[in-house]
Amino acid sequence: MKAAAITLTDVTKRFGSHVALDSVSLEVLPGTAAVVLGPSGCGKTTMLRVIAGLEVPDSGQVLLNGTTVSAAG
Repeated sequence: MKAAAITLTDVTKRFGSHVALDSVSLEVLPGTAAVVLGPSGCGKTTMLRVIAGLEVPDSGQVLLNGTTVSAAG
């Protein structure tokens, strides 16, 4: 089995009292595509910003190809 290209493990991100991501876990295998769908304000952009390293998660970690790129700060 291939290692995941993108892994989120129990990622939580808050903005003040607003919880944008609540213990989100996700694996995307190399060579596959993933689609993130949901209503406005559900955390789609925040999740992508955490994966890209533009936001630091409050808890959890993000790995790209098995390397930790972001962890709780």
